[in-house]
Amino acid sequence: MTRTAIVTGAARGIGAGVAKRLAADGMSVAVLDLDETACKRVADEIEAAGGRAIAVGADVADEEQVAGAVDRVVRDLGTPTVLVNNAGIIRDNLLFKMSVEDWDSVMSVHLRGSFLLTRAVESHMREAGWGRVINLSSTSALGNRGQANYAAAKAGVQGFTKTLALELGRYGVTANAIAPGFIETEMTAATAERVGVPFEDFKKGAAAQIPVARTGKPEDIAHAVSFFASEGAGFVSGQVLYVAGGPKA
Repeated sequence: MTRTAIVTGAARGIGAGVAKRLAADGMSVAVLDLDETACKRVADEIEAAGGRAIAVGADVADEEQVAGAVDRVVRDLGTPTVLVNNAGIIRDNLLFKMSVEDWDSVMSVHLRGSFLLTRAVESHMREAGWGRVINLSSTSALGNRGQANYAAAKAGVQGFTKTLALELGRYGVTANAIAPGFIETEMTAATAERVGVPFEDFKKGAAAQIPVARTGKPEDIAHAVSFFASEGAGFVSGQVLYVAGGPKA
């Protein structure tokens, strides 16, 4: 059976890497992000490699857009039984400098977005008697200076994941979270720029603190997603896997 996966925030970075990996695993993939044109580039790459994919533009924090996106996936690709909630933004600042808008926007994308997408697809998973929900958390869930909003949202993702595992397990649906450490993406490059450090120096500084002595790449996260989404991972649920090159609490 060909599974259908939805990957949010898939126009670039970790999401694009995950979408390509799931396609290589034999799944049909909906590449979902705000900008459908950017999504199409990833979908075209998947199709050029022999996979099947569509580009879907939607705001994950908008209830109507999410419902429309899922309906389109069902129509064009089939029943979605794999969901990767990866869409995310950063609005970093120290607490006393952080605006309410910066707090709310981060919560909206990470938590409201994950909630809306999961709620929209879980009925399809229940009817199929099989499903995989994989949520992207972060090592920042353990606390990170200048990221009160992001850290709180990513910690919330973990609680959300564990609750999904309890509620949906009886239907053959698992829910797990992946908490990446330093991954080389446009987001970490933007952080380097914000603090005024060349990205190569930023990566070297991060690698010096990582036991495996290197920074991560989107493919590292995609490999973990591939495991959680696999047929053989059906007895693994409610877990948080830190993919960070070393142990995390």
